[in-house]
Amino acid sequence: MKAKMFRALLPLAIVFTMVSCSSDETSETAQDKRVVTTYNYNDTELKLVTLINNHRQSIGLNPLEVVNHISYKSEEHNIYMIDNKVVNHDYFQQRSDNLIQVLGAERVGENIAYNYQMPESAFSAWMNSPAHKANIEGDYTHFGISVTTDTQTGRKYYTNMFMKKQ
Repeated sequence: MKAKMFRALLPLAIVFTMVSCSSDETSETAQDKRVVTTYNYNDTELKLVTLINNHRQSIGLNPLEVVNHISYKSEEHNIYMIDNKVVNHDYFQQRSDNLIQVLGAERVGENIAYNYQMPESAFSAWMNSPAHKANIEGDYTHFGISVTTDTQTGRKYYTNMFMKKQ
C-alpha cells in the first residue's frame, strides 16, 4: 500500500519541484534583461569620453553615444577584476550577449586597462596598442566607460565597451 501511494505521489512531487525552480529562473532572466538607465560618471570617465570622441571626430568618424547600461556593465567587470585581483576579459561573451539581447547590439568590443592614474595615460596606452586602437576607431555607434578605484590599493581599473546598434 505504501509503495503504491509513493508511486502515485512521486510524479506530483517532481512536477512541483520543476515548477518551483522555473519561477526562480524566470526572475533571474527578467533581471538580466533589465536596462540600466542611470550611471554616475566620475571625472576620469568623463575625460575619457571626451578623449575618445575627440579622436574619432579628428579622423572623420562619428562620435559615439554614451549609454548608461554599457557603463554599468563595464563597472561590473571592473568590480569583478578588483574582487579577483585580475586584469582580463573574463566573461566578455556574457557582457556582449547582454548588450545584444538588451540593447540590440550587432557587434561589441571591449578595452580594459589597469593602474593608469590619469585618463590621458590610459587613452595613450590604448592608442599605442593596435587592437585597442582598432576598437576606438571601429565601426561602432555607442559606448560605455567605467573607471573604478580599488579601495585597498588605490589602483584604477578601466573597462570601455563599444557597441554597434542594429
